[in-house]
Amino acid sequence: METGSPDDTGTAGTADAAGRATPAAPGDEPVWTGLPPGLLRMRRLLLVVWLGLLTVAAGLLPALFLEPLWAALALLPLALLAWGWVLLERNWRSWRYAERADDLLISRGVLWREETVVPYGRMQLVEVTSGPVERHFGLASVQLHTAAAATDATIPGLDPAEAERLRDRLTELGEARSAGL
Repeated sequence: METGSPDDTGTAGTADAAGRATPAAPGDEPVWTGLPPGLLRMRRLLLVVWLGLLTVAAGLLPALFLEPLWAALALLPLALLAWGWVLLERNWRSWRYAERADDLLISRGVLWREETVVPYGRMQLVEVTSGPVERHFGLASVQLHTAAAATDATIPGLDPAEAERLRDRLTELGEARSAGL
């Protein structure tokens, strides 16, 4: 199993009645939460639509206006489709987040792992966004804004109810932590 897969949730922390991970105590290993499979389905559908159109164009146009042998150009987008199919899953498995006592961890990346730590007291704005394609698949993204632009972070492809719960919780924790500054 790859690091960061949704099944790789760690060993510390507890779960609430809905099965969601609750923050671990300080010093414990964080409880990682992976992204829902709807995000992978959405991204794969977009890959198939765009590369499917490119495959048709690369196969039909040369065959119509040149010689039929040129229709073999359609194999290149098909190869890209197969490669992209695998890469999208690896990328999806690499995304995860964990709520800790004082901060939120976001981890992503297959070749270059990136882990972002956003302290609750530094959060200025937490947004939930959902574009038309995301809404169709029942997904939403949580965007975190801090004073430093380099630490802005996003968690894509969450269930809208989980995104709103996370927004409310992060806002509540952010207000509590910033009041103490």
